[in-house]
Amino acid sequence: MDDRVVLSHDDLRKALVRIANEIVEKNPGGEAIALVGIHTRGALLSARLRALVGELIGGSEVSLGDLDISFYRDDIERREPLTAPVVHASHLDFELEGRTVILVDDVLYTGRTVRAGIDALFDYGRPDRVQLAVLIDRGHRELPIRPDYVGKNLPTAPGERVNVRLEEADGRDEVAIAAPAAAAAATGGEER
Repeated sequence: MDDRVVLSHDDLRKALVRIANEIVEKNPGGEAIALVGIHTRGALLSARLRALVGELIGGSEVSLGDLDISFYRDDIERREPLTAPVVHASHLDFELEGRTVILVDDVLYTGRTVRAGIDALFDYGRPDRVQLAVLIDRGHRELPIRPDYVGKNLPTAPGERVNVRLEEADGRDEVAIAAPAAAAAATGGEER
């Protein structure tokens, strides 16, 4: 595989700890925040962030949810190869009203996944604020989306692919960049 690892297991953990600290700094008190991850790897990252934020605010329980955005995408027909989306259940077992919801995803690229995530979120209610946390911001935006919390800014070429691998789904923690030739066969991470 022609992947170039840009974040190791330890680097990934440090990035999440930094994001958790920034979340606590930007949201004093922490009792009115909820972390909502976008399936699949955003949901896994939000669970990790929940534990880290909970430690920082004295063990308080932070609400956690996850969203499937498959039917909210506006670019399904442009995706290669054209296949039916994998649909997951969404879980938001708390009221959104009166909360700051931090939407979590692994890779921010065009912004279309985040837009779909916001659309899906608002079908469940109207939070006071929505913030965005991403592990990787690779640029190349097609929509005016800007994250509040970023683990790593990673300049990439449009043909490259960012692969986020997490222990829970892939057996190891790392972030790697696949060269354009290998990008077509790669799996894991990255929105379109």
